[in-house]
Amino acid sequence: MTTHAIVSRDKWLEARRDLLIAEKDLTHRSDQVAELRRKLPWVRIEKSYVFDGPDGKISLADLFAGRGQLLVQHFMLAPGWREGCKSCSYMADHTDGMTPHLAQRDVSFVAISRAPYTEIERFRKRMGWRFNWVSSNGNSFNHDFRVSFTPEEIANGKIDYNFGGSPHLNDELPGVSVFVKDEVDAVFHTYSTYGRGVEVMMGTYRMLDLTPKGRAEEGLSHTMQWVRHRDRYEQDAPAKTGSCCGGKH
Repeated sequence: MTTHAIVSRDKWLEARRDLLIAEKDLTHRSDQVAELRRKLPWVRIEKSYVFDGPDGKISLADLFAGRGQLLVQHFMLAPGWREGCKSCSYMADHTDGMTPHLAQRDVSFVAISRAPYTEIERFRKRMGWRFNWVSSNGNSFNHDFRVSFTPEEIANGKIDYNFGGSPHLNDELPGVSVFVKDEVDAVFHTYSTYGRGVEVMMGTYRMLDLTPKGRAEEGLSHTMQWVRHRDRYEQDAPAKTGSCCGGKH
């Protein structure tokens, strides 16, 4: 039996209009924050990062694929892992439908992981994804952008994740970074987000937030405990397994 109030349509409309005021305030504030984000200063990339991709070696500048902006998913798949992080996979499941639309706004997308490219490709084929995905196994990209950490860093008890000392002591963590390229192919870092900021890629969360039960994560040991790789869900049953990178960061 529901514990929610059951009211007339008129009463519902009254409550809905009150909520609309709060929703509009949130939308306007989000627009303001987006403007602040666009005004961030840029940092020129001085290192010559070279990645391994489907056609061999490729530079960071070439990952733009002729466009002026580049979105990077820092995908948690380290050398030797049997499969990628479940939460990063949950993010990536939303990507293929977006890439044609991003391209129309001068944006390319790429996922980057430390695993060798052969291991990336094996998992990508299993999941059926088509987006570009390359390996940073031969460079320091993941460490420089604070999504991969050495045993020495972890041994200190805190890592420099999400712009500060983080209590999360994983050697791999998620993130999203943005780069821009000028007319002479100079590349600049413009933005990164970590922790719960990566929910920007989780369209499923946005839809769940519209429903009466919401994300239904109360009582879980961490917020994404329920997430599985999409080919591992029990049909028509809620998942109960853990996540390799869940939690409120």
